[in-house]
Amino acid sequence: MDKKTEEFYIRLKEELQNTSIWPSEYLYKFIVPTDFKKIEAVENAFNNMGAVIKTQQSKAGKYTSVSVNVTLDSPDNVIEKYLEVSSIEGIISF
Repeated sequence: MDKKTEEFYIRLKEELQNTSIWPSEYLYKFIVPTDFKKIEAVENAFNNMGAVIKTQQSKAGKYTSVSVNVTLDSPDNVIEKYLEVSSIEGIISF
């Protein structure tokens, strides 16, 4: 992980600690190339967690947005999931 990414996760953790009471719901938003295996990989990362997952394909069909609403125990859990899905080729997290 590069320094800029590391600093982002440090700031995110601090912000989540200061703005939420844990456990808390968290909404992830990802964009992935429209490829069943990549979408499935995102969904599998949240399997058996009671997550509500919604997908929507772009107008041209090239990309799919994946929204995941899930209850997590701590800011560390939020960051762990971001890191877990970051290995999926072409994924964008926001």
